[in-house]
Amino acid sequence: MRLLWIFRSIFLIVIAAVLFVNITSQGMVEDEAGNVSEDARKANFNAVIWSGLGMALFVFLLDVFTPKKKLSALAGVFFGLLVGILISLALTFVVDMIMDTYRIPINMVAITAIKSVMGICVCYLVISIVMRTKDDVRFVIPYVEFAKQTKGARPLILDTSAIIDGRIADLCQSKLFDAPVVVPRFVLNELQLVADSADKLKRNRGRRGLDILNQMQSNPAIEVEIDDTMYEEVEQVKGVDQKLVMFARACNGRLSTTDYNLSKVAQVREVDVVNINDLANSLKVIALPGETMEVKIIKAGEEVEQGIGYLDDGTMVVVEGARNKIGRDLLISITSSLQTSAGKMIFGKFEGFVQETGRNNRRRPQRKPAATHTTGNNRNQ
Repeated sequence: MRLLWIFRSIFLIVIAAVLFVNITSQGMVEDEAGNVSEDARKANFNAVIWSGLGMALFVFLLDVFTPKKKLSALAGVFFGLLVGILISLALTFVVDMIMDTYRIPINMVAITAIKSVMGICVCYLVISIVMRTKDDVRFVIPYVEFAKQTKGARPLILDTSAIIDGRIADLCQSKLFDAPVVVPRFVLNELQLVADSADKLKRNRGRRGLDILNQMQSNPAIEVEIDDTMYEEVEQVKGVDQKLVMFARACNGRLSTTDYNLSKVAQVREVDVVNINDLANSLKVIALPGETMEVKIIKAGEEVEQGIGYLDDGTMVVVEGARNKIGRDLLISITSSLQTSAGKMIFGKFEGFVQETGRNNRRRPQRKPAATHTTGNNRNQ
């Protein structure tokens, strides 16, 4: 956006320079016959000033107050300049026709100034349109397309839950994702709303997300971009989740989230999803039935005699026969495990209490010692 405002400033300076040079020239005080006349000076001055300022103000306001999109290829500027010059050349004949038809009493110097300002305005407007509507150019002119240039693989688009979760920063730091990280502007706005929430828990989560995003931006190993691009199909839908799905489709990116429902909706819309929970679960040690582990019971479960505990990595452990053992460290035998995108659950049954000296092995599943098989000869001995 800074480049676009620099371009707008150059446009205004060029318009002012062209008008100043023309209104201060000697030809502005001469009529069509070449005679110096005060009436001719006023007519030429008014024609150049009002037509120039009018056209410049019109195209500038039209550009500022229309939806903005980002130019991804510098070739779009040259393409817009070429089209603007061709359109300006065609409009010069229209100006000559109007002058001849209505016999407007201005000389060639004023007409040249009007054509110059008109050409600058047309080129500016065409380049601005290309900047903001590069994705629609192909529908107007076949086989012409300005594709977004990205480094490496397809961009990784973060939602609010992935930013607040924080693990994405470590994953990007580990070079697991060789792709630019993109945060849409509406996601950043939602994160700010969460940080400004009256609820203390939400406010802390929002501030944590902003801190993590700032940490990722300051890390030279991570390429983070705050994308202000306003796609028409994105603006037409409501809700941040729907906007994320449409944004990922528009920029051909992959959506990174920890939201189970959002990941399912994105898959239905044929958008590639990187679910951080799925990735984390695939890296966990598999808990096999029959293994033993130690866990501390935190609260009662939903079913009768069930107790709930958690491992250090957040995995929920449901223990049968542990409802009345809240606050105790138990040795359990794993009966089954359930792994989904929403998280992982381990089911087990109470085997005994952990001794005070044996608490250092929590979190590490232990296999039961294999039963000793004895032969008939050994039993007889």
